[in-house]
Amino acid sequence: MECEARRFVEKRKTALNRLWSTLATLGILSAWSTTVGCHKPSLTPQEQEGKHLYTVRCAHCHEDNDLGLKKVPPDLHHVFAGNTLPSGAPATDAEASKVVLEGRGSMPSFAGRFTGEQMKALVAYLHTGLR
Repeated sequence: MECEARRFVEKRKTALNRLWSTLATLGILSAWSTTVGCHKPSLTPQEQEGKHLYTVRCAHCHEDNDLGLKKVPPDLHHVFAGNTLPSGAPATDAEASKVVLEGRGSMPSFAGRFTGEQMKALVAYLHTGLR
C-alpha cells in the first residue's frame, strides 16, 4: 500500500512539474508575442530622413489639410500596401516619385525641391506605412 501511495505521489509531482513547465512556457510566449506585436522596428537612417521630409513637406496637406483644401489629399498611410497608388498608377517607387516630382491634379510639382537622395528617402519612408 505504501509503494502505491509513493508511486501516486511521484506521478502527481511529475504531472505538476509538466504543468508548471507548460504554463511557464506559455507565459513567456505570451509576453514575447505581446511585445513583438506592439513593437515597431526602428527606422533606418534613410527612413528617418524620409520621415523628416514627409513631416515638413507633405504632412500639412496629407495629414492635417491645414491649407483648407476642398478636395482632401489622399491618406498616404500604407500607400504601398495595394497594387495601385491613390492616383490609380501602379504602386512602384518610380510612379510615387513621378507623382511627387511632377504633381498630379491639385498636388503641385515638387521638382527641384527634393534631391535624388531625398526622394529615395521619402519613398523608403512611405514603404514603412508612415510609422
